[in-house]
Amino acid sequence: MPPHVSADHPAAQPPGRGSVDALISQTRRLRGDVDAVRRDTASDGSDPRERWQRALCDLALHQLNDLDEHLGQLREGPPATTSAPAPPSGSLLSRVGTAEWNLLTDKAGWSGELYQILGRDPATAPLSLDELPSVVLEEDRPKLTAMVTGCLVDAKPIDGEFRIVRPDGEARTVHMMGEPVLDADGSTASMWAVLRDVSELRRSQRAVSETRDSLQRHRHLAQTEHRLAVELQEAVLPPWRGSLRLPHQGPRTLDLAAHRLRSSTSALIGGDWYDALELADGETLLSVGDLTGHGVAAASGMATLLGAVRGMAMAGTQPGQLMSWLNQLLDATVQPALGSAVCCRYRPDTRTLAWAQAGHPAPLLFRDGTGRRLNAPEGVLLGATSSAEYAQAEETLEVGDLLVLHTDGLVPGHGGADSESPLLGLGPRLGEAGTAQDCVRLVVDEFGESERADGDACVLVARVMS
Repeated sequence: MPPHVSADHPAAQPPGRGSVDALISQTRRLRGDVDAVRRDTASDGSDPRERWQRALCDLALHQLNDLDEHLGQLREGPPATTSAPAPPSGSLLSRVGTAEWNLLTDKAGWSGELYQILGRDPATAPLSLDELPSVVLEEDRPKLTAMVTGCLVDAKPIDGEFRIVRPDGEARTVHMMGEPVLDADGSTASMWAVLRDVSELRRSQRAVSETRDSLQRHRHLAQTEHRLAVELQEAVLPPWRGSLRLPHQGPRTLDLAAHRLRSSTSALIGGDWYDALELADGETLLSVGDLTGHGVAAASGMATLLGAVRGMAMAGTQPGQLMSWLNQLLDATVQPALGSAVCCRYRPDTRTLAWAQAGHPAPLLFRDGTGRRLNAPEGVLLGATSSAEYAQAEETLEVGDLLVLHTDGLVPGHGGADSESPLLGLGPRLGEAGTAQDCVRLVVDEFGESERADGDACVLVARVMS
């Protein structure tokens, strides 16, 4: 039973100071560790996970601060029930008050701290048990009544919370712990209680709960967006898997194979594409590209660009003009973005490749086990400027030549022209590969397992057949 702070119940002696001091020291060390963790999680608040971690740290600090001051109270001994002025409002003492209601004399005694918690004038008389519900929110009054009745009638301890409204209109949450004080014949003589203002603690707990809910919603949204982005990619990219030969009829075909390498971070679904399409005039369209951004927006933008590329190519538009119109399309979109692309038209009757590029790595040509980068015609990133013009180049191919088109990031840690060196180094091994599919497997085996933190990458291989 706790000490009963009334004239009839003298205060108990405080426990050994040494053991309490040791607990205080441990609590303060732990508080310093938690505070350090909180500072490490400081951010602009945009990441729900960091908000959740910071809210948990705040709650832990509230608990440890209260524990520290509770232990200080334990070391000093219990306060007297008095109407003396309460301690400063920033201390724990101002949030913990005591009371005793004597059933034999109908008298009540409150500590000064309880007056401050309830916002009442210490010069006024304490509220009786019958009057106490008048300061409690109406929906919480049945809870208080049940606790008090159980204590007085059935000698049950009190341990519960209710909300009070102070005279200034401010609502506070109060935690009440108490138990009956029995007289010699075992009947209840009075009720003793400790009331603690836990408003700030409950506010911190709500913040933890809200940020946890926010994190769960964020995860659910991210999972949904990831699934939609993947489904959109799968729906838009070419349906063929493995090898493909274009055109389907006639000699001098291209043996084709392609692969999309996933990001090591599954959330980073990008706007990379590859495409191979037989055109109405018997030529073959080859294209690869990349739109900035990640997620559904990038995948949706990629679908728009790829659809435009296919449509303009089927209408006979040459690569240079196609890039110019593609740039105007991207410049006119509601959500501005940047993109890069390579677009090629292969003419099987002359084995010539007409191509244009927009800020993209040039195709690599491998012949007899040796590779080189094609000289790139002029062309800036798509969406960089509405007045951009795109030049066009031609390259005559030979039977057995291998053409490799890829998006930036295929070789992790290497971008743009810097990515060509590791790929060109595969020349002898690519020359020994039997099919375009074998070449793609070689590239994937070489670079597919590497950490690719910036997003997806695509590779398209075309071998000139006789």
